[in-house]
Amino acid sequence: MSEQKQNGNIVAIVMMVFLFGMISFVTNLAAPMGVVLKNQFNVGSGMGMMGNMANFIAYAVMGIPGGLLLAKKGYKKTALIAVFVGIVGLFIQYLSGHAASFGVYLLGAFVAGFSMCLLNMVVNPMLNTLGGGGNKGNQLIQIGGSFNSTCGTLVPILVGALVGEVTKANITDVYPVMYIAIAIFVLVFIVLNIVTIPEPHLAKATEPIGDLIKGVLQFRHFVLGAVAIFVYVGVEVGTAGTMNLFLADPNAGGLDATTAGFVAGTYWFLMLIGRLLGASFGGKVSSKTMLSSVSAIGLVLVSCAIFIPTAIKVAMPVFQTSAAGNLSFGMTEVPINAMFLVLIGLCTSIMWGSIYNLAVEGLGKYLAAASGCFMVMVCGGGILPAVQGFVADKAGYMTSYWVIFLGLAYMLYYALAGSKNVNKDIPVE
Repeated sequence: MSEQKQNGNIVAIVMMVFLFGMISFVTNLAAPMGVVLKNQFNVGSGMGMMGNMANFIAYAVMGIPGGLLLAKKGYKKTALIAVFVGIVGLFIQYLSGHAASFGVYLLGAFVAGFSMCLLNMVVNPMLNTLGGGGNKGNQLIQIGGSFNSTCGTLVPILVGALVGEVTKANITDVYPVMYIAIAIFVLVFIVLNIVTIPEPHLAKATEPIGDLIKGVLQFRHFVLGAVAIFVYVGVEVGTAGTMNLFLADPNAGGLDATTAGFVAGTYWFLMLIGRLLGASFGGKVSSKTMLSSVSAIGLVLVSCAIFIPTAIKVAMPVFQTSAAGNLSFGMTEVPINAMFLVLIGLCTSIMWGSIYNLAVEGLGKYLAAASGCFMVMVCGGGILPAVQGFVADKAGYMTSYWVIFLGLAYMLYYALAGSKNVNKDIPVE
């Protein structure tokens, strides 16, 4: 490889990692914004989280069209379109502050969701390709995931610091976060226009776009992998979300809402730690081994959470806030079930990259279309937690974790058997 090409690849990798972070930065803005919307517009918790739902709906709507766009236009043009749409979405959210309009904010969140969907389609296959596929491709995805988690961890801290007194929360309070996101998007847009992005499969996709979708669905390991993505996102969101509700319930976890939120936040922090670890050894350990190992460990952890009595307490290190509002790390007594659920964050942290890497192996010209199908399945992050919530209402919080157990069991099956490419006879060049 020439030095110029190598330098170009490094710049491309840096841009993709940046975009990976922005996916989390913009998407995770929706959750803490729920508190702002709930108080500014005097709506319930469900309505307050509609911005988060709008992001997931956008994935379901844009997944297939986005994959077709990627197959036709390639990585660079799709990334530029995604960044532009992201700027528009954030600007609409900014205008919602001036208009003091709940509906305008939801529109902005929906448009921003389109951007996040497109960016996911670009950065995952691009990092996998720039790493040469296999273990190295998975390692780059884990590195991108680490930056993704870092940005996701920063957003609620920034929003919390800006909002101050919750009862007076207003969209305009969060403007600085929107300014940061828009500024980064503008910078990435300019750099992407300058650098060369490899398009290894663009020239190969000469068939009608509809045929590419039909073609990728012929691969059993891909179809089962798409289901695994649906399940994974649901497991990731549902594990922490239901735990937060459990801990904040005075008749269950018995913690105050702030402490419950910080315990749940520790789950996301462990996801960051897990992704950093995954990035460090992702080039040496196969995706199959990684996914099967963490799925099996996750099954053990969730089983402990389900069967051990919630009356048993344990001291657990979590982020805390002092009376002066300073952030610190200290011990908090929580039901032992919460400790096991928080530890699942280490397992879910490396699942996305492993599933993706296994599912797209050997797809060749169908890679872009496969990314579109994957993005549709991200809506599992909205559907499975809703199912789990229904079970929790009917049978109790810990019983609802059988939904998570079944999800982890499926991912273990996929790692051990479902990920094998049994369709190697299909031409992919």
